[in-house]
Amino acid sequence: MGKIRVYELARELNMQSKDLVDTLQDLGLDVTSHMSTVDDETSKIVRGMFKGDNKNSTKKDSKEDNEEKIQNKEVISIELPITVKEFAEKINFNANQLIQELIKLGVMANINQNLDEETIDSLINELDLEQNINVIKEEEGDKDDSKRVGPAVKDKPEDLKLRPPIVTVMGHVDHGKTTLLDVIRETSVAASEAGGITQHIGAYQVKINNQKISFIDTPGHEAFTAMRARGAQITDIVILVVAADDGIMPQTIEAINHAKAADIPIIVAINKIDKPNAEPDRVKQELTEHGLVPEEWGGDTICVSVSALKKTNIDELLEMVLLVSEMEEIKANPGRLAEGVVIEAELDKGRGPVATVLVKNGTLKVGDSLLAGNCSGRVRAMLDESGNRIDEATPSTPVIVLGFSDVPAAGDFVEVLADEKLARDVAEKRQEEKHQQELNQEARISLDDLYKQIQEGGIKELNVIIKADVQGSIEALRESLLKIGTEEVSVNIIHTGVGAINETDVNLATAANAIIIGFNVRPDTNARKTAEKEKVDIRTYRVIYKIIEDIKDAMAGLLDPELKEEIMGRVEVRETFKVPDVGIIAGSYVKEGIVNRNYKVRLLRDGVVIHEGEISSLKRFENDAREVKEGYECGIGIEGYNDIKVGDELEIYRYKEIKRSL
Repeated sequence: MGKIRVYELARELNMQSKDLVDTLQDLGLDVTSHMSTVDDETSKIVRGMFKGDNKNSTKKDSKEDNEEKIQNKEVISIELPITVKEFAEKINFNANQLIQELIKLGVMANINQNLDEETIDSLINELDLEQNINVIKEEEGDKDDSKRVGPAVKDKPEDLKLRPPIVTVMGHVDHGKTTLLDVIRETSVAASEAGGITQHIGAYQVKINNQKISFIDTPGHEAFTAMRARGAQITDIVILVVAADDGIMPQTIEAINHAKAADIPIIVAINKIDKPNAEPDRVKQELTEHGLVPEEWGGDTICVSVSALKKTNIDELLEMVLLVSEMEEIKANPGRLAEGVVIEAELDKGRGPVATVLVKNGTLKVGDSLLAGNCSGRVRAMLDESGNRIDEATPSTPVIVLGFSDVPAAGDFVEVLADEKLARDVAEKRQEEKHQQELNQEARISLDDLYKQIQEGGIKELNVIIKADVQGSIEALRESLLKIGTEEVSVNIIHTGVGAINETDVNLATAANAIIIGFNVRPDTNARKTAEKEKVDIRTYRVIYKIIEDIKDAMAGLLDPELKEEIMGRVEVRETFKVPDVGIIAGSYVKEGIVNRNYKVRLLRDGVVIHEGEISSLKRFENDAREVKEGYECGIGIEGYNDIKVGDELEIYRYKEIKRSL
């Protein structure tokens, strides 16, 4: 069905756009501006109202008649799940405008993202579509396992047996989660983790008083919010670790929210009580502010004061886990075909695709045909967390599985199918669907191809997100950018903020098809990776006039950057040393990429650019080095600059020449 913009229709009818917008709004249509679009049916109605000799005499009658026509359009059935694009097509609404409406509702979605029931309801209310839309909701049984292919088995009560509880350890970074698991498992995982911070989800099973407990160790820092959310969805009990000397922190609150959303019992382990500045009662007070009232204060939240370092009260904590498990009556049917979840997966050079699978129901056996997301396979071998070969894995058992055709995604639903061919066919179909989805994704806007899209009539508005080091810079930038619109395209600033460019900014840019401009700030690692995946254009500057110049040139088709910046590595400053006649040397750890003596360096403090310059020296221990790779420590000196502090981040970059063709 064809569509026409309101301003084009107004021009055709020789009337003011504003008057036409008012008329369409009176007719009950959600038209917000002269840039909105209307469908063929509506445009015909409007033309009938305003064209012809007797339009003035019949305008009122026509308006009433046509309002009735529009309000009495055929009922549209919406079957869930449905993507933003499909929903827009169903209700004959511009997809980009629909995304803008979603942003107003606080929902960040791209065109191929599924809309849930609640969001659909909000949109129907927001767009006043109740009388036209009939939402066919998902079957109750389909919600949890929407990826299920095999039949949904209803277990008989007599087949259900008690299974070990699956416990997720959550909390803020460096509050002692992995150390606590070390004590429980009597291993030393913490010492082997990079920087002492957990980098992957690991699943382990331990035996306490002849009873098994499966533990999932989730990383605590911001980069792993999504992984932590996944952990909460597959667990039975959460141990929330809070440091007695630190209290409730942002990631502690996130962990509480994840557990509450999944309706999972929480046991609080107040750790580090051996420290002189420990205040367990203050932690309990802070917990009450987030709806967790300790048992001794009349609530129902079990709190155990522990010291992972001194191994204090660990047995009491585990007894509480078994007690809660007993009260919850956690059961499964070991006699059925296995189902589970991929905890983590990787491509091993010697063994091929390797996945850690947590079996939730049934028994997984060697030789079983598997389906997990876009991957199929047959179980060639299974290993427990110690690397020992096992023949079968019962409910709540974490197991390393070899035999997948490809590397499945963490969080994928795993099921055993009786028919290996069916598993293979479904996996191939899903891969094809994913490939088609990627091909159909809308092209992202970027300054490099802005002029081309303007010429093709594909863009009328350049959406911009501004992030800067201070509010004053934002105001100056906003004023300057709003002045440089042209007849063909206007600049629309959809969001501004102080501080580093983060993943939320990139998600917003994805949803609104915007570019991100950073002034004296840089994207964090997560934001950069998400931007690369979603093809969001992030431009960072140190000089305001250069921003204005670049956007003006992009609009005129004159943008010609000879050099493109390439991030080569990220380095964390862990110590500083004063060297006579040299200055301050940063004792550093290369977190990502490589550091080369010939690359440039940018010093970031809390995501804000403090200094840019040359690397004056690069050492490994006492020796000069030309290059240091990821995972190694080194000493870095910055040419003519000494204000380096522990916790600073060094971004290593170079400029690469590129040829441009418009």
